[in-house]
Amino acid sequence: MRAGEILAGDTRAIARAATAIENRSPDAEPLLRELFPHTGKAIIVGITGAPGSGKSTLVDQLVRVLREEGRRVAVIAVDPSSPFSGGAVLGDRIRMQRHHDDPGVFIRSMATRGWLGGLARTTTDMALLLDAAGYEYVLIETVGVGQDEVEIARLADVTVVVLVPGAGDAVQALKAGIMEIADVFVINKADFPGAGALEREVKTSLALGSGSEQPKPPVVLTVAQEGRGIAEALAAVRGRLEGGDRCRRAVAAWSVALREMLRERLLEGFSDVNFDAAAAEVASRRRDPYSLVDEWIARGGQ
Repeated sequence: MRAGEILAGDTRAIARAATAIENRSPDAEPLLRELFPHTGKAIIVGITGAPGSGKSTLVDQLVRVLREEGRRVAVIAVDPSSPFSGGAVLGDRIRMQRHHDDPGVFIRSMATRGWLGGLARTTTDMALLLDAAGYEYVLIETVGVGQDEVEIARLADVTVVVLVPGAGDAVQALKAGIMEIADVFVINKADFPGAGALEREVKTSLALGSGSEQPKPPVVLTVAQEGRGIAEALAAVRGRLEGGDRCRRAVAAWSVALREMLRERLLEGFSDVNFDAAAAEVASRRRDPYSLVDEWIARGGQ
């Protein structure tokens, strides 16, 4: 893999690098080091929502509108892992097949492989790769919505939460941290009964739950299947990029990412430790966890 090919937008080189990143190959990190100075230009948009809310159709329509503008677009679709192969269960992404022959669109499905937060462990690295490759927008679609899905907010410049009327008490579901991380709410399938009521419910919850000093997330109604409301949704996303908020969020995101990278590197130094055996000793009260951890730290992973 050559960084120059990726910077030139060579699709095959990008695909090979994406595979190396997802498989955590030894040559992936040196490549990312070389590419990193060329990143920071792409707009990262996270899209999350309950299964069946139409996230994939919404992403498909956003890609269509962005391509009509002449923008290069990449899509990272984070899918559940197969319990047998570890691969992405929904990897074919049938709804987005029409873009596969478009050289201005790159679509990659990633398996979570048990990683919490709705994002694959290497999603950040994948986004950096696509950023360096010159894609102006990187759309990241997460597995679903839930308390762990808030991780997307650490990576994305703008986080879109997709709701659908008639799916139960949506606002109650949002109380699990989702209300706080949404930059834009999209009520998809707005031609369904209850769309107006859901819109009012979300706006009421926002008015009650957010401080007056922060702009409240816009609520946009779409019918993605028909392409309605997509331009308005994209305008709402772009509206959230104004001002210095993007820089502030980038600093906060890297603060978290650096801690996680350090934690992972430190754990690599303890690959010979039998944590199950140590846990059995702690559970049986033969050892205390504090002394064990102190011993590991004292040895420095050697």
